[in-house]
Amino acid sequence: MSLYDFVIKDIDGNDQNLAILKGKPSLVVNLASKCGFTPQYKELQQFYEKYDGKVEVLGFPCNQFGKQEPGTDAEIKEFACSRFDVTFKLFSKIDVKGENISPVYKFLNSEAKVEPKWNFHKYLVDKEGKLLGSYPSQVKPLDEKITSELEKYL
Repeated sequence: MSLYDFVIKDIDGNDQNLAILKGKPSLVVNLASKCGFTPQYKELQQFYEKYDGKVEVLGFPCNQFGKQEPGTDAEIKEFACSRFDVTFKLFSKIDVKGENISPVYKFLNSEAKVEPKWNFHKYLVDKEGKLLGSYPSQVKPLDEKITSELEKYL
């Protein structure tokens, strides 16, 4: 099993088969628009642009931490695109832990043996969709902890 075995809803409600991402590493992040870490949207976009098509960023809005993502998918998309010029992939709002956990996060949490404790937790997966690393909210997208691990696989 890998990250790229899942079909999930994108921010516009369309089914997206993650198998199309096979061959590229991905950074998977749970997002929120009303969080102290929300400025990381900007660095996520910079990360995406830095690797210029060689790496995907997969953003999953989540309202489980402090109710800091109350908006609809349309409102979240508008916020991310107008405020931070986001062009990386955004998906429909999900749960990243608990009873209604998304299958994507059930897989990632199981592989990492940890679940997000707050918004902007990051998982790095390789070209085959296997976990490379798990990083708490405080680790920014362009932090050397992430980039040095990623660059081993590019």
